[in-house]
Amino acid sequence: MTHARLTPLAQSLPATVPFVGPETQERARGAVFDARLGANENVFGPAPGAVRAMAQTPQWMYGDPESFDLRTALAAHHGTSRDHIMVGEGIDGLLGYLVRLMVGPGDAVVTSAGAYPTFNYHVAGFGGVLHTVPYVDDAEDPHSLFAKAAQVDAKLVYLANPDNPMGSHHSGAALARALDALPAGTLLVLDEAYVECAPEGTALPLEFDDPRVIRMRTFSKAYGMAGARVGYALGAPDLIAAFHKVRNHFGMNRAAQAGALAALADQSYLAQVTDKIAVSRDRIAEIARANGLAPLPSATNFVTIDCGRDGAFARAVLDGLVTRGIFARMPFVAPQDRCVRISCGTPDMLDAFAAALPDAMRDAEKS
Repeated sequence: MTHARLTPLAQSLPATVPFVGPETQERARGAVFDARLGANENVFGPAPGAVRAMAQTPQWMYGDPESFDLRTALAAHHGTSRDHIMVGEGIDGLLGYLVRLMVGPGDAVVTSAGAYPTFNYHVAGFGGVLHTVPYVDDAEDPHSLFAKAAQVDAKLVYLANPDNPMGSHHSGAALARALDALPAGTLLVLDEAYVECAPEGTALPLEFDDPRVIRMRTFSKAYGMAGARVGYALGAPDLIAAFHKVRNHFGMNRAAQAGALAALADQSYLAQVTDKIAVSRDRIAEIARANGLAPLPSATNFVTIDCGRDGAFARAVLDGLVTRGIFARMPFVAPQDRCVRISCGTPDMLDAFAAALPDAMRDAEKS
């Protein structure tokens, strides 16, 4: 019998999906969720102009392999040039290309224990060795990350600001100061997926030419286009140009490019959405406090709720919510796994969460 001749590295890896999607859980439940509050999607949706642009885009044509119009608009938006920008299939796709460019078997990479798992997935896929440091006060700690990078001669350090899954953030000025301790030859991968939801001053205030850092942005969160898969990287031109060595040049579909271009043009709609996100965060926090739980400060489109005990209790609360039709998630590494994470939602979705949480808590108390 003939077998697929996988590489030794591929043979050594588990066949896994970093996230179990709500659709998978709905199939197992035999019912759809009443409230989809677990994937940090923007339930308020994209700008109407973006929806129209995607609907009106001819589908018989491939997307522009250079994403020229979108890169031009992004360059104007950020006050830079197209040479500093690479568009890709969400931040996930860009992370995969970056790791492929820089990480080979045995190369050291540093991240926080419990931070975004898709980055770790790519590192494993190219044979890198992942080194982790703990969170400090429920936040990723740049000083610990950079010290570990120096210790292991890391090629990449991953840090999300604001952070997923805890919702915490550092000021951009504080990160800029911390970069003085980044070892020479180490690249900071700064994931700014939630920066549009964060307070003014959260974005890194450095020139995009700075060779120490590459910034990742997305249209999946505040812009409401998670299903379209549009992300972009901001970095020094030589690094950005290197993406052409490995990227899927037709990976961006034409409708997604048109939608992102229209979404970027409607900054007034973006401001309306971020206002709705702020209101939703406050409501989630109120629901948590009403049930004796502690919401953590959030600079994202979700609120992480401290359940006050250990991971087993938080898992029981989460299971109780899922049983009652509320899709939610939780951090997976202690001590952050004492929490559950609730994405911002519409008033009806949060009403459903408010109704389900007391019963979920009672079930957890009994387990």
